[in-house]
Amino acid sequence: MASKVVDLRSDTVTKPSEAMRAAMAAAEVDDDVVGVDPTAQRFQAEMAALMGKEAALFVPSGTMGNLISVLVHCDVRGSEAILGDNSHIHVYENGGISTIGGVHPKTVRNNPDGTMDVDKIVAAIRHPDLHYPTTRLICLENTHGNSGGKCLSVEYTDKVGEIAKIHGLKLHIDGARIFNASVALGVPVDRLVKAADSVSVCLSKGLGAPVGSVIVGSKDFIEKAKILRKTLGGGMRQVGVLCAAAHVAIRDTVGKLADDHRKARALAEGLKKIKHITVDPASVETNMVFFDIVDPRISPDNLCQVLEQHNVLAMPVSSKSIRFVLHYQISDSDVEYALTCVEKAFEELLKGGARLEPLANGTTRSSYGH
Repeated sequence: MASKVVDLRSDTVTKPSEAMRAAMAAAEVDDDVVGVDPTAQRFQAEMAALMGKEAALFVPSGTMGNLISVLVHCDVRGSEAILGDNSHIHVYENGGISTIGGVHPKTVRNNPDGTMDVDKIVAAIRHPDLHYPTTRLICLENTHGNSGGKCLSVEYTDKVGEIAKIHGLKLHIDGARIFNASVALGVPVDRLVKAADSVSVCLSKGLGAPVGSVIVGSKDFIEKAKILRKTLGGGMRQVGVLCAAAHVAIRDTVGKLADDHRKARALAEGLKKIKHITVDPASVETNMVFFDIVDPRISPDNLCQVLEQHNVLAMPVSSKSIRFVLHYQISDSDVEYALTCVEKAFEELLKGGARLEPLANGTTRSSYGH
């Protein structure tokens, strides 16, 4: 058994580095609810500049960041937002845009690459009619988690932005892993989101900060967002402690994302050699690897149970699929160890010698939205 746990459940499991912890301890702080925390102010200005937007706001989570962004753009109840049927906002955020904001989701089918067909987006835009909600927003997700971490190109994003502008709509990008997309595509992040009116960026996934996301947009957008953050209970006091860690994450970890992507592809290539698995290494664009189990005698739940006994943590995502997610705390030797354990787990299950126990690592299929 490994001396350490190889945690491939998600990039949300990353722990803050020693540099992050030191920055948190030394952070100059004040009351951010009244807008005077100096570390938060500096970090928000840094993120706005990095993303090519006028202003930024630190929020406790990506879910809150997306919710605030949608509600700012759809500030009249009964508004409608066009978004992918397999998007994080639609599937994994508890229906917040409708239950809290009164925003009607108009779904368009996501393609395997995470895009929505442009003509279908146009067709989903409502013409003024008293029978219909009013379309005010289009939402994209980059990278697209449910599509295996696929990247939306700058050309596609620009095209959707052009459609939004022609029809007087706003464009929001759920950019939880936007830096992964930027690195994988070789496109500066500010250029990648140039067409967007707002972007949410998660700091606690592959970047490794302990808590938080940031939303960026115009000054007017952020002023409205501050009010909604307070309404939702997301205003925190000495939040500079968290912003200090986030600053280190941006400074130190963005440059490591390409290595996460390399290790993900190596993992996929190794999985391809295992008899009972189907996986397409060419489909791995960033830090996620999805694979299917082809032997009907073995379920993803059972395989993950046995892997956990070998200190490899993974996430079942369907009745036949498992997801591995790479991050900066996974080494090349961890990848090799995980591959060895996958082979062993299949052997144990097929020989009938495996002890099957409930997963103890906090993983359920419903938690896949991480």
